[in-house]
Amino acid sequence: MFYREFLVEAFLAALGISFAVIFVAELGDKSQLMAMTFATRFKTVPVLLGITVATAVVHLVSVAIGYGLGAAIPTGWISLIAGIAFLGFGAWTLRGDSLTDDEKTKAERAGGKSAFWFVAGAFFLAELGDKTMLATITLATQHGWFGVWVGSTVGMVAADALAIVVGRYLGRHLPEKVIKYGAAALFAIFGIWLITEGVIEVR
Repeated sequence: MFYREFLVEAFLAALGISFAVIFVAELGDKSQLMAMTFATRFKTVPVLLGITVATAVVHLVSVAIGYGLGAAIPTGWISLIAGIAFLGFGAWTLRGDSLTDDEKTKAERAGGKSAFWFVAGAFFLAELGDKTMLATITLATQHGWFGVWVGSTVGMVAADALAIVVGRYLGRHLPEKVIKYGAAALFAIFGIWLITEGVIEVR
């Protein structure tokens, strides 16, 4: 009974942390801008389904990589590396992200029944090597893979759904500077926290 409760608590912790981190990381990211572009052309349901499938696949690969790294590296060094990575994600967030003209053209060109597959394919390719994928790998070195997978997937889909709603019904973007600096600050806090934990454990 105690072991089962421990597993449930660990899953919920991984779920909550991963949701929060990836939701923040996705705000203002290139793939979120793609979601807004697709939403101006297609119905919401196929766009969200395409995003969800692509995200689930990419993040499953990410947690597998993170889980493998976590099993091979001592926990103290994992915390240090993860902390430095999160500081890097914060800097990446401050730099900002944008769609190239080619990416915007492709997003606007797709149509008809192929919308789901086009969106899924575009998001899969856009996420490879993106900061949300790298953040998911980092989280999986610290927490249970299943909770990280579910939390990161739901977090990203929620952020993209928010972008679609805002872009379609309100006709304006979320406040860019507030999002950028807020997200960077949260990444910095996570990074400093993990580095502190790592230094204590390595000692």
